[in-house]
Order: sequence, then structure tokens, then C-alpha cells
Amino acid sequence: MQTLAQIPFFKDAPDIDFAKFNRRCTWKKYDEGEIVIDYEDDSTEVYFIISGDVRILIRTAAGKELILDEIKAGQFFGEIAAIDGMKRTANVSALTRAELCVMPAATFRDILFHSQSCCDKVLRLLSRRVRELDSRLAEHTIFDLKHRLYSELLRLSAPRAGHPDERVISPPPYHHVFAARIGCRREQVTRELSALSVEGLVDKTRGGLVLLKPKVLEARIAHALRSGD
Repeated sequence: MQTLAQIPFFKDAPDIDFAKFNRRCTWKKYDEGEIVIDYEDDSTEVYFIISGDVRILIRTAAGKELILDEIKAGQFFGEIAAIDGMKRTANVSALTRAELCVMPAATFRDILFHSQSCCDKVLRLLSRRVRELDSRLAEHTIFDLKHRLYSELLRLSAPRAGHPDERVISPPPYHHVFAARIGCRREQVTRELSALSVEGLVDKTRGGLVLLKPKVLEARIAHALRSGD
């Protein structure tokens, strides 16, 4: 039986009556590429990802895309509209086949008002997202293309098993996805990654894109912040 108790967000929440809230939610399946939420939708539901991945992006009238985030099973999205009742500010599409638990805004708010643990999790999540957006805004304002790419490489990467001084992005995003994340053209990303490869700073393997010397990228970012270029 599908229940909110299986969703990571609601674990360690003893103050929730799951029987009460389960019947208010619906579980939906989406195909790869299917739109879950579109820009300026009036919908206010919150979506909890049971399986699959989704991509959050802004698409301009001219067709240009800026990828804000890609989130996976166990996470959720749509809480802003559930809180303020305003139109959606981004598009969300399924990256893979996905199953989502769809929770009405009134139910989400009811849970937050009745569960201190869930309210605390949402406050922490919103704070973290504001900090991340502040960082990305600063990068787009201060950094040139290559330093924005360095930041995105570090942000997307994780420590590489067995190689304590290296990091890896697995699977590596396509160059046009990198471009959409940092606001440039695919050809520019290709050129900068090639330059990093020549320098011996990155290496593309079957398993992913390896950052061979992430501390060098961190040092370049720090220098750019100090010097303003």
C-alpha cells in the first residue's frame, strides 16, 4: 500500500497521523520528457519523488534554457507555490520514467502546522536553497565563463572512491546541459573542457568526468573572487 511513511521526508516524524493524510494524496507516473509542472501554472501541489529524476529549469520565450537543478528520488519540489499560492516560476520535467506522490497545498500546510519535525525540515531546506541561489547569482554576476564552469564542476562532483584527492561527476552531463546550467553555448563548454583536459585537470572516463586536481579549480575560483576577474 502506498503511504507517506515510505517517503524519506516523513521518516522520523512521530507526530504525523499517516492514515489521515494518505487519502488526501495521489500517486502518479510520468514518462521520460513529460512535463510535470509548467512555467506560470496556477497549480499549487507539492511533489515527492518516489522513483526517477526530474529537471527544474527556466525557459525563455526565445527558447533559451537555464537549468536550475536536477533532483532525484527521495526529494521533493513545488513547495514554494504551496506556501505563497503564486504561479509557478519554473518548468519541471521528468528526466526518466518517474513516480511522484502529489500532495495538495492545503495538506502540505496542514502537515507543517501540525508537525514540528517536518516544519523544521522545510525551513532548513528553504534556507539551503536560498543560499545556493545566492551563490549562483554571485557566480553569474562576478565570474566569467570558465570560472562559472569551474564552480559547476565542483558543485556537481562527488569524492572519487579510492582516489582521495580527486572528484568525479557520474554520469557526466552532456555539454549542452552544462551550458544550460551556467548560461552559455555548448561550444564554449566544449572548448573550456578541452583546455582543462590539456592542462591535466580533468579526464573523461567510461565512468564519468574526473576532476584530477579539484584543489586547483578551487584556488582559481578563490583568486577570481579576490581579484574580481
